[in-house]
Amino acid sequence: MNRPRLNPRKLLLSKWTAIEPSNREKHFIVSRLIEDEAGVVHAVELEAVHSHRLQVLPWRELADIRRWLIGWR
Repeated sequence: MNRPRLNPRKLLLSKWTAIEPSNREKHFIVSRLIEDEAGVVHAVELEAVHSHRLQVLPWRELADIRRWLIGWR
């Protein structure tokens, strides 16, 4: 199940809520876009607001509404 198309260039500093939080980490912010040599975005670095832990995931995973909601809820 996917939401309408996301523009990877506009994800930087966007806020996300995990549907199933783990380690008390529910709210995240996109802290960095990870690009290839041609400038194509392939992944994002998410920072947990609570713990400041960083994780990298393919940016398209944010489109899965079973795992992520846009904004903080």
